[in-house]
Amino acid sequence: MSRFSLIYIGCFLILLSVFSFFNIVYSYYFNIFLNIDIYTIIFFITLFLGLFSCFFKKIKFKKILIYEKILTVLFGYLFFPLIISLPFYFSINNISFLSCYFEAVSGFTSTGFTVFDNIKQIDTSLILWRASSQWIGGLYFLFSLLLLIDIFDENLKKSVTNYLTLNSSEISKQSLKIIILYSLLTLIIFLLLKSINLRTFDAYNFSLTIISSGGFLSINNFDYLFNTNISKIILSLTILFSYFSLFFTYNILFFKNRNINYLSEDFYLFIYLLIVVAFIFVFFNYDNNFLIVLFSIVSSVSNLGISFDGTQQNLSFIFLLLVIIGGSFFSTSSGLRVIKVLSLIKFSLNNLLSHTKPNQVYLNKVSLSNSITDKADINKYFLAVIIFIISLFVVTLFLTISDIELEKAFKIGILTIMNTVNSSMYGVSEFDFYRLNAFTKFILIIFMIIGRIEMLTIFILFKKFLFKY
Repeated sequence: MSRFSLIYIGCFLILLSVFSFFNIVYSYYFNIFLNIDIYTIIFFITLFLGLFSCFFKKIKFKKILIYEKILTVLFGYLFFPLIISLPFYFSINNISFLSCYFEAVSGFTSTGFTVFDNIKQIDTSLILWRASSQWIGGLYFLFSLLLLIDIFDENLKKSVTNYLTLNSSEISKQSLKIIILYSLLTLIIFLLLKSINLRTFDAYNFSLTIISSGGFLSINNFDYLFNTNISKIILSLTILFSYFSLFFTYNILFFKNRNINYLSEDFYLFIYLLIVVAFIFVFFNYDNNFLIVLFSIVSSVSNLGISFDGTQQNLSFIFLLLVIIGGSFFSTSSGLRVIKVLSLIKFSLNNLLSHTKPNQVYLNKVSLSNSITDKADINKYFLAVIIFIISLFVVTLFLTISDIELEKAFKIGILTIMNTVNSSMYGVSEFDFYRLNAFTKFILIIFMIIGRIEMLTIFILFKKFLFKY
């Protein structure tokens, strides 16, 4: 492992120590002493390991290959949940370590699957710890996109930087920007939720959940917290923070120093959202509960997945399609990404039209700039779709082998790969993850991590280690 990889892992170890310190302070303040020892142990261990990793100088900086970057990101998704799972294991009776690790992976990948049927069964310090795991995981996902940016197409890179590739100093600069923006947006969401009179504990948990596109909640049912129209509207607006690019607000504020390409993907996201909302409003607004449907749309496109109890389950197929497409490239949502789907549609139509009118030249341009989508990028998009289909088939197969009915297995498979929590709008809100056997939990853990890593990276690893010759 290179020094850069050590620093990368070390920074998140220090971040874990910061949140464990928050939990120590919270536990002392509210006299919750059940888990304080394990938080203290985690604080010192993560702080020591983090500082050691960041300041260990015997390994010199060197240019790291894309394979090491991928393995570093993958290592983090396996390693950090081990630490996050410790408070669950040592404070809850009669729970296996695999179930605790499952909960930790679900939080760190911002998926939201939980082994706890009743949140009231765990104390508030653990609820805070669950929410913190999502926030750290969302930030880790954004950092991983930045670290692996060389594997993406040029149009997506230009939405972040003008550099063709990022050296260590540019990565540090962009990382600092990500931390500041991510924290500020979390604070804005918190203040917006406080403006509708949510208690501080719930507003804090919801803000960590929303910005990371996670699914862990501080209560079993949040309907009564948002029982007015204005509260539903504000909640829907806050979820859009995780739908658009993290740099969206920044690029608007500093637009004079930017070219139009920095806003292109967010522009198409906005148009896509308007079309979906208008379509469902016209054709599926049966019960005049459009604010609930609007919230479900926003929750699905952002891969959050939470929903009100009154959501129409007959729209579950549409909501699942919205989950698959997902949000923008540099947001905390997962999915295939809107810009990829648009590029593939444009490319397919152009090829069909070129056969009917062979003398006409059609450009594969899906942006506000003059850049044209390269055929190599189209191949990457097509490969991402193929990998998604294969992954969905495999996880569905494994779930059906575990005696889960096909429809539920298919839905859970989609939500697993897209890191979206199961809820009533998908018809799987009562799915019991605690009673799953060890094999099924292990499979879901693997595919939750696969869903969080850009799908193209899986193919690159296969090419490296399975097709050497």
